[in-house]
Amino acid sequence: MPQWNLVPGSLVQIGEVSARPRLPEWLRKSGTHFESVHQLKAQLRQRRLHTVCESARCPNIHECFHRGAATFMILGNLCTRGCGFCSVPKGSAAKREFSLDPDEPHQVADMAARMKLRYVVITSVNRDDLPDGGSHHFAETVRRVRLVLPNARVEVLTPDFCGDLDAIARVLAAGPHVFNHNMETVGRLYRRVRPQANYRQSLEVLRFAKQHRTDLLTKSGLMLGLGETPEEVNQLLRDIYNSRVDVATIGQYLQPTRRNLPVSEYVDPAQFDAYREFGLSLGFKMVFSGPFVRSSYMADRLSEGASASPSETQ
Repeated sequence: MPQWNLVPGSLVQIGEVSARPRLPEWLRKSGTHFESVHQLKAQLRQRRLHTVCESARCPNIHECFHRGAATFMILGNLCTRGCGFCSVPKGSAAKREFSLDPDEPHQVADMAARMKLRYVVITSVNRDDLPDGGSHHFAETVRRVRLVLPNARVEVLTPDFCGDLDAIARVLAAGPHVFNHNMETVGRLYRRVRPQANYRQSLEVLRFAKQHRTDLLTKSGLMLGLGETPEEVNQLLRDIYNSRVDVATIGQYLQPTRRNLPVSEYVDPAQFDAYREFGLSLGFKMVFSGPFVRSSYMADRLSEGASASPSETQ
């Protein structure tokens, strides 16, 4: 008898596993920088810090950790939502580990300074159990980083905060240079992929961020291979462009564990190029599109004002 994820609103079945199809040649990436990965992980654990690179099982972790880049994941390592694509651990507020670490903002700033980062990316789990969604803690982390690294650029990749625009404004007031909120997939697939999120609400979060801080660079990303059609992807790109998003990121969904949603399709690299060209034709400042692209992959290139060529995103 299969069991079901107990996170409220989730449709992710966790008692059954699905076999993962064989990866095509263009999606095979071997880890080659084990020492760099081990050293950085050890330093993070000493400070009780988490990265989305580890928790979400990013395929680029060896490359990024080797070059001294990482995306900090704050508000703990347990998420209140049960998105079908995500391998970040799920939990309930009853767990002791769910309490916020008041020292986390300081530790993130200290680690970013020790890594001598010029571009700092901060994301978080969803904390729907907190009245403010964790936005005060998020804003404090940004402020601490900016204090110790005044010349670095800071990108935030935020949850939707259940549509609470005051929470978004609170994070923006801390002074990030780039605001990112991922759409993840097309509207038709939200109930399956993001059952506790809302397509229109996420668009409103992006639209509000730009209206609230017109100087801000805004980003949003999506995954391919979950059952979407090219027409739906193009419409999603139109929707986020019309929400005044500057940068789009498009990557291949890779099933992180057998308990997550299966891959419907491994999208050919040529199709990623086509989406990139379509996005640029709409007017995006930059479109990063390729099988291994993730929302914070090569994010530091934004500080150089560069766009990604096909060879850099595959």
